[in-house]
Amino acid sequence: MARSDGLSLGYRIGWRVRYALTSVFGPAQLGTADDPQQKLRCERERRVEQARRERGTTD
Repeated sequence: MARSDGLSLGYRIGWRVRYALTSVFGPAQLGTADDPQQKLRCERERRVEQARRERGTTD
């Protein structure tokens, strides 16, 4: 996840901590729709896209 466009350092650190914690303390096996790590990845992607739109760039 090298896409840090527009995301603050605090958010990126917090996201990595939450992602790591869900891999250790998360549920055993869930479908894709219920996977907490997938939800975190989608949330991050939405934030990156929002930041790109606000800046007017599209990579």
